[in-house]
Amino acid sequence: MLSEVNTDVFMGKQEYKESIKLLENKLTDLQQKVIQAGLPVIIVFEGWGAAGKGTHISRLVNPLDPRHFDVRTTGKMNEEKKMRPFLWSYWTYLPPKGEIVIMDKSWHRLILPAVRNIWELTNMESHGFYFDVNAFERQLTDAGYLIIKLFLHISKDEQRRRFKTLEKDPTMAWRIKEHDWKQNENYAQHERQFEKLMKMTSTESNPWHVIESNDKRHATCKIMRTIIDSIEDRLNTPVVDVPPKIEITDKIPKLLQSVSPDETIDDAEYKDALNYYQDRMKMLTNKMFMKRRSAVIAFEGWDAAGKGGAIKRLTSEVDPRCYTVVPIAAPRPQELSRQYLWRFMVKMPKDGHLTIFDRSWFGRVLIERVDALTPEHIWRKAYREINEMEQHLVAHGTIILKFWMHIDKDEQLKRFESRRDDPLKQHKLTEDDWHNRSKWDDYVEAVNEMLLRTHTPHAPWIIVESNSKKFARIKVLQTVTDALDDALR
Repeated sequence: MLSEVNTDVFMGKQEYKESIKLLENKLTDLQQKVIQAGLPVIIVFEGWGAAGKGTHISRLVNPLDPRHFDVRTTGKMNEEKKMRPFLWSYWTYLPPKGEIVIMDKSWHRLILPAVRNIWELTNMESHGFYFDVNAFERQLTDAGYLIIKLFLHISKDEQRRRFKTLEKDPTMAWRIKEHDWKQNENYAQHERQFEKLMKMTSTESNPWHVIESNDKRHATCKIMRTIIDSIEDRLNTPVVDVPPKIEITDKIPKLLQSVSPDETIDDAEYKDALNYYQDRMKMLTNKMFMKRRSAVIAFEGWDAAGKGGAIKRLTSEVDPRCYTVVPIAAPRPQELSRQYLWRFMVKMPKDGHLTIFDRSWFGRVLIERVDALTPEHIWRKAYREINEMEQHLVAHGTIILKFWMHIDKDEQLKRFESRRDDPLKQHKLTEDDWHNRSKWDDYVEAVNEMLLRTHTPHAPWIIVESNSKKFARIKVLQTVTDALDDALR
């Protein structure tokens, strides 16, 4: 507990002088080992106002190669951040392998009284703030990240003294705001909130390290030692990848086989329905913008099942400034060097906008599973990671729909041959399509388990009977507009 920490730890000048050079040399050497090992490191600085976060960050980076670290200051909750899920901006900060990100305040800051009023604190906690934070940190650790969380602790008297000193300096007085003095006046209340935060977000893999910071020399050395010890421990200790606790059974329901893809619609009905639902889609996306609600639609399905055609009809009457279509292909090097969900989270829409994914994060439990591109214990973890990500989006207010475009094997062959024989469509048919078709039964098994483990009331799967392209397009339009209408009502 913070109230039990003795902040009055002192280090003499001579001891500091002897220690700091050794620590800096060690950090310089360790940074090169981090680069060589491809270890992504996140160093989090939290603490009291005037505890010295900026000063200690400056001291920390002094021995480091600036080409391989980045310092991020989270700053205030501006309009852009408020229009996204609260973890979104921190996903954008994730370093690639071998790089270090140092954060002056972090995702924990959003639950603190200095940032949120009491109602907002209660609201965020009730919407799973601690669950989201712990899931986020666990996902990063599972992906090989090292997170070092430092809390700079000073006493109430020391904080008051530093505030007064800063106010007397014309070049620094601007840093002290009214809320800083309120933090000092309500020191005990804030201390309890800090303690709760650390208790709720301290885990075996990602513990908090309290830095006694009344004396700056002592704090500087302890920060460096803590970081050195944490990095050395990770480099010297093999990471044990624990398989997730998930029920593995041969009795996966045959959900896909239970759906016949042969539904049809006549041309006249299709034309009337298309006009009606496209007009409705235009009206509802305008309403989304006015109400500042975001939506995410993920399209998965068999090759040649009509994903592109459905997306085109879904968006044809929508203001192009209000939606984005994200095609997902094989990950690029910068994507492979970060946690798996990073490339999807950074594309999530801000409030009032729609993002459509043409293939999505489910590639991990589909193609990566079927083609053995990813070990089983890793793709099995993705079920939980995906559900956590979607839950985080929904807690923010995002509407999520997931479509599986379903055709039978004969219809797929017919479409493949049509593409092969049409010079204008030959580019749509690749060797990968034929390869995937050869593993049809393996994909059926993977899709059935995906539907079972990632279908939730707040982010449902909808199987679309797609042997008839026209029927599929209308079902997608009707399902999306009904869901938007219900959510926006």
